[in-house]
Amino acid sequence: MAKKKSSAEKRHRQSEERRMRNKMAKSAVRTSVKKFVALAQKKDIPESEAALKEMVKKIDTAARKGIIKKNAAARKKSRMQRYFNSLKTAQ
Repeated sequence: MAKKKSSAEKRHRQSEERRMRNKMAKSAVRTSVKKFVALAQKKDIPESEAALKEMVKKIDTAARKGIIKKNAAARKKSRMQRYFNSLKTAQ
């Protein structure tokens, strides 16, 4: 006779899959922020602007899915946009 799997085991599997998916998305956000900051420190305006757009896209996606909070996403985007604007005015 086959052994039945419990609902707790299924729930554990599901939560583990979600945890890994969320971890991947958070990591992608952090990586895109680091990439933008690195390009901005080199004062490469066109490439850093493209990196900024990519970063904003990743942050918005993570916020929409509930991986990071809405206000945290807005705060990150605002800080990076201010940083970018300060670079543009410095030139």
